[in-house]
Amino acid sequence: MSQNEAGMTVPLSNNRKAGFGTRVNDYMKLIWSYRISYLFIAPFLLCFLAFIVIPVVLAILLSFTYFNALQPPRFVGWQNYLYLLSQDLIFLKNALPNTIKFALLIGPGGYIASFILAWLISQLPNFQRTIYALIIYSPSLVAGPAMAAVWIPLLLGDRIGYLNSMLLGLGIIDKPILFVTDVKYLMGSMVVVTLWGSMGVGFLAQLAGLLGVNKELYEAGRIDGIKSRLQEIWYITIPSMKPLMLFSAVMAIVGAFKAGAIGQQLSGQFPTPQYAGHVLMSHIQDYGEVRFEMGYASAISVFLLVMMYMANKLSHKLFGTRGDE
Repeated sequence: MSQNEAGMTVPLSNNRKAGFGTRVNDYMKLIWSYRISYLFIAPFLLCFLAFIVIPVVLAILLSFTYFNALQPPRFVGWQNYLYLLSQDLIFLKNALPNTIKFALLIGPGGYIASFILAWLISQLPNFQRTIYALIIYSPSLVAGPAMAAVWIPLLLGDRIGYLNSMLLGLGIIDKPILFVTDVKYLMGSMVVVTLWGSMGVGFLAQLAGLLGVNKELYEAGRIDGIKSRLQEIWYITIPSMKPLMLFSAVMAIVGAFKAGAIGQQLSGQFPTPQYAGHVLMSHIQDYGEVRFEMGYASAISVFLLVMMYMANKLSHKLFGTRGDE
């Protein structure tokens, strides 16, 4: 027997005695009894299919073709992937290493910074907490081009640039530094600007998790021998907010892998000087929007999707529970 949303029981035949047709009929009755519930989840399912499932499936299919957006796709098998992993020198020497470096600095770095800031803000009174949370969250509302417009005056490579002017005035440097066009400094500039704008939904999730921890657990912990705030965080706070930490980690990973366009916006060049800020998103844009090799761009997209999936699985291992797997 099973209950539908109205509390009515729907009988299910005994699998050992009933035939296949009878079991199918019983399950169809059960599905039909929940027909009202399907109306509530239909908008999400339609959006999920239209904007997630169908584009991913099409990208996977196109990755096995040569498609220039003018002629019909031509099946080439694994050629795109073989070229990507063995002959594409820009991918092997620049895009892939830069993406890994950028993601490692932005993902864990932004995640740790958001947790520390969320914990510090959670210690404040309500009004002050709201003001500081809004100040830290607001940069994430700024779009990429606007973010670059905010930072370019600071990082200009001449004496007019605010940072160069300050460093020259203090005598730390004797000539201006090209922060956004020099290959030695471009990646660092990208990391700083992206971290500045990375305190978004993940930061709010961690703040909500910190505020939602039961205060009685801290009192019980002090009775059991916890003597410092660090021990409280490690033994009480983090285990109590693991689901929200998992959500924040996933958001940090997605943000780290898709934020590479800031390099082009800062330097004003595409590709960036000597490919110093060239990441997988830039490589996809190069082949998809400039060269119109949609099949190859789809192969790069699928490779990036696999990298994000593996990083998300690692997050589940660190912060997930058995129910999250």
